[in-house]
Amino acid sequence: MDLQVNSVHFDADTKLVHFVNDKVHKLETYFDHIISGQVFLRLDKSSDTLNKVAEIKISIPGKELFAKKQCKSFEEATDLACEALRKQVAKYKEKSYS
Repeated sequence: MDLQVNSVHFDADTKLVHFVNDKVHKLETYFDHIISGQVFLRLDKSSDTLNKVAEIKISIPGKELFAKKQCKSFEEATDLACEALRKQVAKYKEKSYS
């Protein structure tokens, strides 16, 4: 899978980028026909502590799946977005193979 990680309004350190890469690449264990993925990590301008947003879009044959989560940390947001995508991939796989 070709994965692109973008950070908006801040510079992501390599540790965060590696974490995001590992999480998104784990989706391939559920569905190995993932073509590419894009991850956008951005800081919301709100004064709330839940100002870290992770948006993940993956391309699979014939469809694009998307998840967006907002949490206290980028790791937590990425984790929740990947879980949402895992469910979408499982649903897509179930429909296409039945």
